[in-house]
Amino acid sequence: MTILKSLLLGIILITVYACEESSNNNFTINGKVKGLTKGTIYLEKVIDTIIQPIDSFTIKDNGKFSLSDNLVSPEIYYLRIKEASHESLLLFGEQGTMTVQSTLDKFVTSATISGSENHNLLEEYKEMAQKFSDSRLDLFKANIEAEQAQDQKLLDSLDKVYKSLIRRRYLYTTNFAINHADKEVAPYLALTELYNASISLLDTVNNSLSDKVQDSKYGKQLDRFITVIKKNETTE
Repeated sequence: MTILKSLLLGIILITVYACEESSNNNFTINGKVKGLTKGTIYLEKVIDTIIQPIDSFTIKDNGKFSLSDNLVSPEIYYLRIKEASHESLLLFGEQGTMTVQSTLDKFVTSATISGSENHNLLEEYKEMAQKFSDSRLDLFKANIEAEQAQDQKLLDSLDKVYKSLIRRRYLYTTNFAINHADKEVAPYLALTELYNASISLLDTVNNSLSDKVQDSKYGKQLDRFITVIKKNETTE
């Protein structure tokens, strides 16, 4: 076999292998970025604690793109445009097809995402969480003013309000996770929002998870996280 034929055969085999890998993917994102006529968009996720690219698509003319991955259980992904790499759009991917519509100038804030129940629930949670964050910001501003005025009585009062706010956010997150214990968003919220809460709240969420969710990526991570915390508590 000549060198040229060997090279051609190699290219054919690589192409076939790539097509087979793509056909095995069970998670697809189809979308459009208005205003992006030329560029590259990346699909990324966390692998070994590092965000790494999974797939890429070269956008031409109409801003449309299609990305995919072979997803074992629902998890967080990121969309990033090479030409605007300072912004990453977070989405909760799950098996099937998701649709993303956005604009280049407001890639994150103008995005509309559909096709994932976990993502819809995450967005619902974020709306309420934002209210807690706004209240926390107001308390910080009031605290600074009280410090400047050297008003210890007000500082003590604000401290109580702040601790109450944190407790209410923890309880809201716990109840939200319990109410959606059949979705992978539940252990994800426990890991990202309750990691420094009491172990009893983490246990409550963990014990409420359905069998399917317990066996998911975030379900397993939550169980391991709780095990480590309990082990550390017993050795202290």
